[in-house]
Amino acid sequence: MNYDGLLTPFRGQRYHLSVWKNGAHPLLDQEYFNMKHSQARNVINRCFGLLKMRWGIPPNTAWYSRKTVYRIILACALLHNFVRTYMSMDPMEYLVEDYMKEDNSDIIEVMETSTARNFFRYELAIEMYTTCLQSHAN
Repeated sequence: MNYDGLLTPFRGQRYHLSVWKNGAHPLLDQEYFNMKHSQARNVINRCFGLLKMRWGIPPNTAWYSRKTVYRIILACALLHNFVRTYMSMDPMEYLVEDYMKEDNSDIIEVMETSTARNFFRYELAIEMYTTCLQSHAN
């Protein structure tokens, strides 16, 4: 289900980073897209995990307006960056690994799929894979 603000991985294609860990390469544009999607998802999960641990962002933000939630996340990210800038070692960094092992899945509201976003995802996957192949050819 792709809609404005969300692009999902392709079904039926390899997705998890462990598949490519040992030097395997994506063979299709959709696999390449899934690999990049998985990498981005891991980074985002780590970032939110660290922000939740450090600043106690509430797991259920349904009590707040969307604008307030954005402001809370932005404020926490800015404070995090401030701490990282002025501390030689971040004492919270090692805790992220343990946090990521926990099941922290949130409930997702019902969304409507968009044919235009599905087409955009296919075109993006082709463009990303083509660019990757061209960069390796040079």
